[in-house]
Amino acid sequence: MPLSEFEKAAILSPLTAHKANYKVFYGSIELGEATYNLPATDTGYYSYHFDSNVSLLLLSDKRQLTSEFTLENGKLMPFRYVHERSGTGSDYTEQTAFAKAQEFIHTIYKQEALKLPYQDRVFDPLMVQLQFRMDLAANTRPLDYKMVKEKEVDDYQFRVLGKEQVVLDSGTYDTVKVEVVRAEKKAKKRQTYFWMAPDLAYLPVRLSHFSKGSKQLDIQLASYQFDKPLPPMTPIVIDGPATDASASIDELVAEAENDTQITESELDDIKRLAED
Repeated sequence: MPLSEFEKAAILSPLTAHKANYKVFYGSIELGEATYNLPATDTGYYSYHFDSNVSLLLLSDKRQLTSEFTLENGKLMPFRYVHERSGTGSDYTEQTAFAKAQEFIHTIYKQEALKLPYQDRVFDPLMVQLQFRMDLAANTRPLDYKMVKEKEVDDYQFRVLGKEQVVLDSGTYDTVKVEVVRAEKKAKKRQTYFWMAPDLAYLPVRLSHFSKGSKQLDIQLASYQFDKPLPPMTPIVIDGPATDASASIDELVAEAENDTQITESELDDIKRLAED
């Protein structure tokens, strides 16, 4: 059945020009901030930006990401991706070009180049967030995505667990809670949850990550601005937990250790998680 104009507007609402600012925490320690910015366009050619600046004591990490893409037949098509990192440790750049006509993906990571075969439905790590939000609005399943990252094509899967109200310093939000689906062995060591606000075109308002049930990465929405009013969303399909053994976020918080020792490698991992 063809989509109504109402449904089309809801699905495309994540492409409404907007800016969102976040605070980044490691447990109760505030590390810094991050910003996502999608400027307006009248050409169908989009440029999405991410900037972050986190630090702790003598450790620092700054990142600038840019994703360029188009919208074709209701789906996002990647064109170019650039990731620049600076701070404590080695600086590096990652660049990826999606050459659909040549049927190749050209990527350079830390000055090492690689040519991968082009695949449909392969994204870069930044613009995939917008496609994910569009798929939530469209109730698309499965929520399964392939991303070119660090010279590899990684596969990520997500599950909508249910509805929750989230209270932050920036406000109170009605959200849907989403988990990153991992293999059982990995799921025992790492758990990642997102809270997405349907009324804000499924903008993420919070991300929490746990490693071995203890150290917590927490990213919280501080402010946001959309250039124009958003259409109402259609009711979302709830997948529910995969098993009754799925740990709740409250249980993980209760069991988390009060560990504030952060190494340089952990700080780098924190920022990489924030990009996913």
